[in-house]
Amino acid sequence: MTARLALVGAVLALLLATPCAVAQTAPREPRLQGAKAAIVMETTTRDVLLSRNADERRPIASATKLMTVLVALLRTDLDDVFSAADYNAAPAESQIGLQPGERMSVRDLLRAALLPSANDAAATLAVGTMGSTEAFVAEMNRRAEALGMSNTRFANPVGLDDEDNYSSARDLARLAIRLRGFEYFRRTVDLPRGTLRSGARQRTVINRNRLVRTIDHVNGVKTGQTSGAGYVLVGSASRDGVSVVSVVLGEPSERARDSDSLALLRYGLNSYDARTVMPEGRALGRVALRYRGDESVDLIAGETVKRVLRTGTRTRVTLSGLPEEVDGPLPRGTRLGTATIRTDDEVLARVPIVTARPVAEASLGARLDDMLRRSQTIIALVALLVCSLPLLLLRRRALARRRALDAEHRRARRREESAVP
Repeated sequence: MTARLALVGAVLALLLATPCAVAQTAPREPRLQGAKAAIVMETTTRDVLLSRNADERRPIASATKLMTVLVALLRTDLDDVFSAADYNAAPAESQIGLQPGERMSVRDLLRAALLPSANDAAATLAVGTMGSTEAFVAEMNRRAEALGMSNTRFANPVGLDDEDNYSSARDLARLAIRLRGFEYFRRTVDLPRGTLRSGARQRTVINRNRLVRTIDHVNGVKTGQTSGAGYVLVGSASRDGVSVVSVVLGEPSERARDSDSLALLRYGLNSYDARTVMPEGRALGRVALRYRGDESVDLIAGETVKRVLRTGTRTRVTLSGLPEEVDGPLPRGTRLGTATIRTDDEVLARVPIVTARPVAEASLGARLDDMLRRSQTIIALVALLVCSLPLLLLRRRALARRRALDAEHRRARRREESAVP
């Protein structure tokens, strides 16, 4: 088989072997009970699976603390220790009861702000990080702008109702994905309860997110509730390599909030697959070796590509840049071309096509054999030409005689015509 035919065959085999859509029933889109705005988003691609008024600006209650936590994570160390801020909480506010002058680590303040949603812990993080609440809120807004949260503004670090404290479902989903990049954050919001070991006394706090406490695969993120915002939940869940985040805003009750969030998270997990779309070492064809007749070297994928795709998404692979033949010396893994992996809508990845084994330089004997084969071909062509020359000459002579006879006939005819009186 020639190198070109071998590559065509390899491409066809690869296309058949590539994970593709199977006849499947798409998960049914959930019917939400009471969310004024909602979204569910895959975390690696930020693909939006479902959205309802996702860019509408709404009060967000204690989901505000997600930005408080992000700023603290970026500008402090977990082992830093802050003195409790002078914060006058209303009786209905969630707090851990920090006393004036009580000192607590950033690690525990973050945990208190995230799990029981303690306002005194969030206020202490703000003052300890930036020196004042005003400076901290300004930094919150700068960070929101840097993250492209165009429908977000903060007026305080705790989430109390304020006409200048708002966000959108899409912006909160993006913020949650950014926070999930911090290991400490992921571990904390997945805790049913946590222990605060610094401060004047040890405290045990309970995660207000009931879904984390009771539902497998749900691993975050943050609840919220005020009279202006209604019930709010930024959720997350992971299963079999797929992670999604959800946001519901303006829910009428805690039950509706949890029910809608769980429906969105399950819808997300059931709508995506984590795939190895190209394993390292997959056979991608072969290329002929120069001077060595029908010998060739196998080609393989040089990298593994894993992607999270919507269930049923088809992928295809095309090869480019491959030479007709190669000679050594080439080490194993030498790049000879590129495999491009696509869906119908986008290029997922480009992978180097490399040699599966080392290729030695062709020996002198192999070069001579190739030269002789080429010489024999040239000799055969010359012999054919030489044998054809007599036939060509005979044909030329026959044509010349025929032309001479035709000319003589024409001349005789003209003489006869001129002799008639």
